[in-house]
Amino acid sequence: MPLQLRLAMVLRGTIGGRSSRPPVPAPASPSAPSMSLEYFHAVDTGRARSNNEDSVAVDEANALVVLADGMGGYNAGEVASGMATTFIRNELGRWLADAEQRASDLEVRRAMDICVDNANRAIFNAANANPQYAGMGTTLVVAVFREGRLRLGHVGDSRAYRWRSGQLAQITRDHSLLQEQIDAGLITPEQAAFSANKNLVTRAVGVEDTVLLETHLHAVLPGDVYLLCSDGLSDMLDDAMMSRLLQMHDSLSDAGRALIDAANDAGGKDNIALILVRVAGGPVGSARPWWKFGR
Repeated sequence: MPLQLRLAMVLRGTIGGRSSRPPVPAPASPSAPSMSLEYFHAVDTGRARSNNEDSVAVDEANALVVLADGMGGYNAGEVASGMATTFIRNELGRWLADAEQRASDLEVRRAMDICVDNANRAIFNAANANPQYAGMGTTLVVAVFREGRLRLGHVGDSRAYRWRSGQLAQITRDHSLLQEQIDAGLITPEQAAFSANKNLVTRAVGVEDTVLLETHLHAVLPGDVYLLCSDGLSDMLDDAMMSRLLQMHDSLSDAGRALIDAANDAGGKDNIALILVRVAGGPVGSARPWWKFGR
């Protein structure tokens, strides 16, 4: 069955059933103007794999972006990541369209939590109803931009970075065995780069009937560039290289393609997915001077 048809059947409830989670309540707070944003997104198979299990979705009208990196058996990772991005873009995007700018930050957070929970249940139910999808799951990064603010949520080891004034900062923390070992002082970040425990996530969407979405609120400034990516990019390039490539290119599309090319040149060991979002106010180079799943 073609992937798009499988996704449509899951989202309609033909596969796996619908979530029993109640709909998100409508907001009722004052209106505010929206930011001006520029987007670029791309997915690349990489050099080592023949199939693609990464997925991205961008809803420019509602300033919503979603990225997922699937895991599982034959084609199951592709199904899980595609379900997650499609479900969240549709459900959360519809809610944001109805809310416009009236919703409070807490209401947006609640809506994000509910939509991710609904997506998690749909993937979990599909995996249990279809033996070929047993054990599938996906990482997730979801971002909603509103006036001067970014509501960011993530599950797993896909990441979000902020590039501001020539400095790149990781603004998500991996849900992974490797990160737990670093936090416990068992290994250093330098040792982690060569660890055999890469890509073993401790939290994922769809592998249990519930999932905890980690969310944070960030201040957004003109000229900021936000990078969402799968580990196919972050495992191949260190922060210094990513920052240098962002600084070298004024065009978002040029910067995005340069990042993917560099990841492939470094080995391209996994699928590569990225989303770039720039806040109006300056070009990219304006500041120059366990789960047991292994992917």
